Amino acid sequence: MIDNRLAPYGALGLRVALGLMFIAHAYLKLVIFTPAGFTGFLGQVGLPGFLAWPIMLAELIGGIAILIGFHGRLVSAALLPVLLGALAIHAPNGWVFNAPNGGWEYPAFLALTAFAHVLIGDGALAVAGTRSALSAKPALA
Repeated sequence: MIDNRLAPYGALGLRVALGLMFIAHAYLKLVIFTPAGFTGFLGQVGLPGFLAWPIMLAELIGGIAILIGFHGRLVSAALLPVLLGALAIHAPNGWVFNAPNGGWEYPAFLALTAFAHVLIGDGALAVAGTRSALSAKPALA
């Protein structure tokens, strides 16, 4: 059963956590790993290095959009390929993320969280976005 009074705030919590996660990962790539380091990592895992900047910018700009609720569910849908790519890269390393080179459980969780955001919607305090199934009016029979 869904509590229609509180569900928008649950969606807000999901949206804020997901947006902050994307921003944190972009920051990690930009400041800690550096763009050159991330480019090198992509090359080591068989991906073209030119994807480094688009990935970092997608995570940063997308994270901000999700955080403030600016068409967040569409942004989450657009970022799903990034998360599924991370999942594919980490899959051979085992389950837990503290495995050498990181396992696949965290990227899988984030991909499912983004997918849930797409389905649920932006929730309360969103700047602009598409309506969720919770706020949609039932169709007339």
